[in-house]
Amino acid sequence: MKGNYHIVVQNNKLRYELNIRRNITIIRGDSATGKTQLINLLEQAAALGDGSGVEVLCKRPCRTLNGNDWNLILPSIHEHIIFLDEENKFMKSQEFADAVKNSDNYYVIVTREDLPNLPYSVDEIYGIHTSGKYHDLKRTYNKLYRIYSPETLSAKVKPAVIVVEDSNSGYEFFHAVCRENGLTCTSAKGKSNLKKAVDRLDTEPALIIADGAAIGPEMNELYQLMCYKSTVKCYLPESFEWLVLKSGIIDGKSVQDILLHPEDFIESKEYFSWERFFTALLSNYTKGSYLKYSKSKLNTSYLHKKVKLAILDVIPYISWHK
Repeated sequence: MKGNYHIVVQNNKLRYELNIRRNITIIRGDSATGKTQLINLLEQAAALGDGSGVEVLCKRPCRTLNGNDWNLILPSIHEHIIFLDEENKFMKSQEFADAVKNSDNYYVIVTREDLPNLPYSVDEIYGIHTSGKYHDLKRTYNKLYRIYSPETLSAKVKPAVIVVEDSNSGYEFFHAVCRENGLTCTSAKGKSNLKKAVDRLDTEPALIIADGAAIGPEMNELYQLMCYKSTVKCYLPESFEWLVLKSGIIDGKSVQDILLHPEDFIESKEYFSWERFFTALLSNYTKGSYLKYSKSKLNTSYLHKKVKLAILDVIPYISWHK
């Protein structure tokens, strides 16, 4: 499934409104923030139909999934938007992650816990904002807000140390840039190691560069780290491959069209995360050219001055000179 879907769930007292554009969306919040009520409304609509007084508006069918037999039910559900509540402990299992990976559904997961088996985006972690009364004195209007906004993660920074998530082409690129400018660049060797890598640093200004498309499970920990260490900042593009595509060094209007609305092109069953899609897209568009891309080892053409500067120009707020 692909596309952007606007969902309204409402009765005469409550109204929830949200937009879903990836295969995994996370809704966070403490008790009494309305998360469970959203699930309850959907279950009432499914059980009682029109008699429930609940209206569900969406171009795709919306339903909940729960119970010990979830793994028997899920294979028969296709191109739905599935809502899950945190009471379902199976959400943390590898079995569930594998089922999501091979599914053509979208998933909206209501949970206060991190789900390390699922590669969800930093851009798709939301809270529920209650704005008071909506239209009349009886209905409360609830709308999602993005917890980690661009303003939360972006600020002017002049780092002494760059910490990159992995050790592939992205790391090789930033390592070369840092070496030219007298900066230190280190690899965390995996997103789950980012906090440990930063904890080992002294007090020098540090910048974490990681794939925003899949960093969601680590974001709570990283955000707390940034609050504790004011010298640490994050830059979280979709992926290094997205940066390259965004730079314009790959000819073709179609590439820029895809970047404007990637949700219209990324089939959820084929790509577990958007990072994988952008890797495939870049590899496909550069095949047979001097910019032929390999994720495992950087093509040195990407370090040529014109190409390198085009990629760095995509990155805001950062001074690359010591």
